[in-house]
Amino acid sequence: MSKLLFDGPEWTFELLGKAHDAIEEIALGELGLDVYPNQIEIISSEQMLDAYSCVGLPLMYQHWSFGKRFARDEALYRTGRQGLAYEIVINSNPCISYNMEENTMSMQTLVMAHAAFGHNHFFKNNYLFQNWTDAAAIHDYLAFAKNFIANCEERYGLDAVEEILDAAHSLQTQGVFRYGRPPRPTAQEMQAMQRQRDGYVSQKSVLDLWTDSTMTSEDNNQTPSDEALAKRQGKMNLPQENILYFLEKHSPSLQAWQRELLRIVRYLAQYLYPQKQTKVMNEGCATFTHYFIINRLREKGLITEGSYLEMMHSHTNVVLQPEYDDPRYSGINPYALGFAMMQDIRRICENPTDEDREWFPGFAGDPDWKAVMRDAWANYRDESFILQYLSPNLIRKFKLFMIADDAKQANLVVSQIHNKQGYRDIRSSLAQSYDLAYQEPDIQVQDADLRGDRELKLTHAVREGIILDPKNRDEVLKHVRRLWGYNVSMTALDQESGARVSHVSTAA
Repeated sequence: MSKLLFDGPEWTFELLGKAHDAIEEIALGELGLDVYPNQIEIISSEQMLDAYSCVGLPLMYQHWSFGKRFARDEALYRTGRQGLAYEIVINSNPCISYNMEENTMSMQTLVMAHAAFGHNHFFKNNYLFQNWTDAAAIHDYLAFAKNFIANCEERYGLDAVEEILDAAHSLQTQGVFRYGRPPRPTAQEMQAMQRQRDGYVSQKSVLDLWTDSTMTSEDNNQTPSDEALAKRQGKMNLPQENILYFLEKHSPSLQAWQRELLRIVRYLAQYLYPQKQTKVMNEGCATFTHYFIINRLREKGLITEGSYLEMMHSHTNVVLQPEYDDPRYSGINPYALGFAMMQDIRRICENPTDEDREWFPGFAGDPDWKAVMRDAWANYRDESFILQYLSPNLIRKFKLFMIADDAKQANLVVSQIHNKQGYRDIRSSLAQSYDLAYQEPDIQVQDADLRGDRELKLTHAVREGIILDPKNRDEVLKHVRRLWGYNVSMTALDQESGARVSHVSTAA
């Protein structure tokens, strides 16, 4: 009797169930993965495009930007200029995987191994997702957000809601806590938030609470003393990197329902932030997982050679790293780098060289490479993972080197090559390129004096002379002013010297 899970291209739900069980046996029994319960849904290309437009979440509120994204992606897809993902997976409990109905049975098997077990394990076990997201509660929160915004549109009008959402969306990258959590609200504050959600708190009462909690008699001074300034900033937890959070808590002009809209946008931005920090690791984990599983399925005689070749053809396309002069080149492919690093960790454990033992004494030659891999998946993000695990062997394989681009010099200079110090510098520089705290602009709320001119003062720490695009900066500041209600200024300061680079204000 044949052991094959399937022998043709057409899929059925019965065949999907058989393939899922076989994959699960390998993933849990051999790789030692730990996953949320799986919920696999088969969707059409139109539904996949809809999921694309709503940042991959299963339930989302309405906004024109999502429709714009849908129209763009649909036009590209229909004209053959853009393909669609074989799957989308949601960080939730149960873990939801959307598989395309156009997939063959071979591809359904591959993407189940990739998403329902690889991504699933990473979501459940990586420390960033454990500390910053609540996989069990996301569905209920999305339902609340969708209904709340729909009710606001009915009560206050589409334009009024859209105006606040536009402003909040413009600040999404500045609406996350990168290093620390906000203080947990007290029971009294939770009740106040619920009353705000229900529309029972008047604008006047919110302003009264704000002024009572943040102002002292010393704030009446036109030029406050250093002590008074420090006291005011301390009460508002300034400086503050999370601009959306500050506006939600302290804006003197927002109504209760508008604060809730900011909280919704901020919450979802924070929920998705770990995915931005772990693209290489997450895709590397999922790609390594599906590669291991499909090879084990073949070794166990559960798939045909034709199915295996179809899967490997797709896998090879996914991990392709075009050369720098290839028209397809768009930087380092996170699938390629992540998968290569996972493969390299296994090699270092199983067949270490003297160089590997020198660079990785902690795990070179470790017979339990699966435990080493699971530990890496659990305890690192892209930046720290590359800094700890990128080997000289892989640097040579990817032909990585460093170029110094000094604006004062006429020519580019190759600054680091393949020697011991070069490997360290290349690894450090590549790791830094995945550090979002370094890549995204460092903009913070510095001060706001409600008893004075109520001007909201922002500072931008300029790194390596890189300033904000003036047009985009000015447009975003207009949105900040809309949410704050009064004048907003931004001072750009050189991070090293502290010298003022520029100053811009929204004052009329």
